[in-house]
Amino acid sequence: HGAGKKNLHGDGLALWYTQDRLTPGPVFGSKDNFHGLAIFLDTYPNDEATERVFPYISAMVNNGSLTYDHSKDGRWTELLAGCSADLRNQNHDTFLAVRYSRGRLTVMTDVEDKNEWKNCIDIAGVQLPTGYFFGASAGTGDLSDNHDIISMKLFQLMVEHPVEDDTVDWTKIEPRVSLLKSPKDNVDDPTGNFRSGPLTGWKVFLLLLCALLGIIVCAVVGAVVFQKRQERNKRFY
Repeated sequence: HGAGKKNLHGDGLALWYTQDRLTPGPVFGSKDNFHGLAIFLDTYPNDEATERVFPYISAMVNNGSLTYDHSKDGRWTELLAGCSADLRNQNHDTFLAVRYSRGRLTVMTDVEDKNEWKNCIDIAGVQLPTGYFFGASAGTGDLSDNHDIISMKLFQLMVEHPVEDDTVDWTKIEPRVSLLKSPKDNVDDPTGNFRSGPLTGWKVFLLLLCALLGIIVCAVVGAVVFQKRQERNKRFY
């Protein structure tokens, strides 16, 4: 919250689950090239070409090799989902729920004072180690804003796991996600999501296969129609 008008406030805040304790840095007040999970509540559109509505919530999983790009609002390294959330200057409390269970990450919001959760992010294939640190940070950049976290509540979920999970040392696995889209394929979409850009090899193959099947079907139908016409013409002789 703050007195800044449209696009004259920023930058936002972040929730962290990382290998190291919080170290001041350029990514919403914390360091870049982190190991772990970050949930970003971005209040300022750095990319003037974007059609997203801010504030915007996104997630990022990093094994230390990825760099957060502020100029593109982190689009090149975010997970495949996100949402807009009108959380600034509200006269009521706003809530964010982050849940991680059996490789599935979900983020939900309650910012409309309706006492009900709204889905924001829901993605499977996320692998996170145990034993990391929880934290929160915020950054203002060249602008200013107030970032208040009234409380954080943490719960351990009691769920059944596959037997093979017992053989894994979850303290030593690398943070990763199997559905992270290549930065080169990220094309901004008015809905706030991504659609595929350049066609990859397997997409071209599928398109060619569909086209070939379509040609075969058309040829068969054409042959049947031609044969029936020939039979009908013979009746007039």
